[in-house]
Amino acid sequence: MRKNRGRTGRKRRRKHLQSFMHGVNCSHKLEYIELKKWLKDRGFEDSNLRPAQFQGTGRGLMTTKALQAGELVISLPEKCLLTTDTVLSSCLGEYIIKWKPPVSPLIALCTFLIAEKHAGEKSLWKPYLDVLPKSYTCPVCLEQDVVTLLPEPLRNKAEEQRMMVHELYTSSKAFFSSLQSLFAENTGTIFNYSALEWAWCTINTRTIYMKHPQRECFSLEPDVYALAPYLDLLNHSPNVQVKAAFNEQTRSYEIRTNSQCKKYEEVFICYGPHDNQRLLLEYGFVAIDNPHSTVYVSSDILLKYFPPLDKQRHAKLSILKDHDFLQNLTFGWDGPSWRLLTALKLLSLGADEFTCWRRVLLGDVISARNEQRALNITAKICHFLAEKTQRVLLQISQLKRDKENLKKHLSLAEALHMEDLKILQKSAEILCNLKATTA
Repeated sequence: MRKNRGRTGRKRRRKHLQSFMHGVNCSHKLEYIELKKWLKDRGFEDSNLRPAQFQGTGRGLMTTKALQAGELVISLPEKCLLTTDTVLSSCLGEYIIKWKPPVSPLIALCTFLIAEKHAGEKSLWKPYLDVLPKSYTCPVCLEQDVVTLLPEPLRNKAEEQRMMVHELYTSSKAFFSSLQSLFAENTGTIFNYSALEWAWCTINTRTIYMKHPQRECFSLEPDVYALAPYLDLLNHSPNVQVKAAFNEQTRSYEIRTNSQCKKYEEVFICYGPHDNQRLLLEYGFVAIDNPHSTVYVSSDILLKYFPPLDKQRHAKLSILKDHDFLQNLTFGWDGPSWRLLTALKLLSLGADEFTCWRRVLLGDVISARNEQRALNITAKICHFLAEKTQRVLLQISQLKRDKENLKKHLSLAEALHMEDLKILQKSAEILCNLKATTA
């Protein structure tokens, strides 16, 4: 009997160790001990979640018990949330109320984060600030060398993001100066551009959606932000579903999982059905094998494969533009999108078929010739984009060797293009099969 118990004990320990190999428990680290203590003082009851380091996703939360669909994952009391109410009840409140024109809820939260970070040991929010990332990987933080390597739609949005944060900083300088009496140090030094960039990224990447009533002391921009300590350690997976909302009865923000999760595995939430370009833009990461990922086809690439002397070319373009068929044309894991194929079928119409353009937009088959021509051009575009992606990947590989300081940022761009290449390779296979069946 003793022998069997020993074997069972060893088996159990081995299984326990294997489970922990999914992630390394970090709850013994001082910053997490302090955070849990701070949360407990604010009414947070210890859940089954533990901070851990995971190989694929980095820092996250693991569960110490198996979770069933519909089970409560975490319930964070209102007192733990950092909102504009928190800001208004702080020493910044009277300055915000007096300032005209009113600041936005976003700037109020950014100002609070910068001021509390500057306060250091004196900040009531220190245990939370200590576990926040020191830097971010949103496009606004990336070096220009890396931004130029991003796919075109994302590159344009990255430039817009950069300009928007710069404008936010410039337009807020006068308000920051009005806070001088609160600080011994010059406000220009405290509230500098890099401080605002860090605060903006913290809010943009980590807040939960929580609607607050409109207040006169703020501009008309929606007040929908709440920072949720500990809860914001949960990472995103496109393959899970959760229910997340503020519970008015318990006065807590609650998350329930709609998926099962095994003991000692990482617990995920879903930020939404976002493709990788959106995830990188808004959150600064890329999800591997993301089912929502797509490769965008610009109208310039589309037109590259059609004869400029086609007499109906101008009319075809006008139709596509009027019916919004020159944007959101993509390749996905299931091949070319219906929108892309429809646009190419319309552009492929022969002079004798042009009057049928309305039927094309409705999804009708006009002729075998039209179908085959559209598929051939789709395959050419797919091949062109795959080759272009491979060239960019080669550039990134060389830069990673030459610029050690950009390695982390370059790896993000690399992961994005690797996903694109997989999608294009899959699409090429699908197109090959489609061409064979329509031949």
